[in-house]
Amino acid sequence: MEYVYAALILNETGEEINEDNITGVLEAAGVDVEESRVKALVAALEDVDIEEAVETAAAAPAAGAAAGGSADAAEASETAEADDEEDDEEDAAEEAADEEGEDEEDGGEGLGELFG
Repeated sequence: MEYVYAALILNETGEEINEDNITGVLEAAGVDVEESRVKALVAALEDVDIEEAVETAAAAPAAGAAAGGSADAAEASETAEADDEEDDEEDAAEEAADEEGEDEEDGGEGLGELFG
C-alpha cells in the first residue's frame, strides 16, 4: 500500500512517477524497498490518469476498487483482506486466551473446594 501512497504523493506534488522518485519517497519513509514492486507499479501506472482515477474512486469507492482491474486495486484488495484476516486471527487468539483464563479460574476454585 505504501507503494501506491508514494505514487500519490508524487502525483500530488507534480513530480514524475518513475522508479527513482518512488524509491526516494519510500526510502525517506523508512520502507525497505523492493525493486520489483517499484517496477511493477511504474508499469501499471504508465497509461493511468491518476487524477481521474482518484475522482472516480472518491465518487464510488467500492465500485472503483472492484471495477478498476489494475494491479494496484488488486494489491490493495489483497492487503485489506490480509489485514482483516490478521485482525480476525488476533481476535480469536484473544478470545481463546480469555476463555482459557476463565477455565483456569474455574478449575482453581474446584481444586480449592476439594482440598479445603
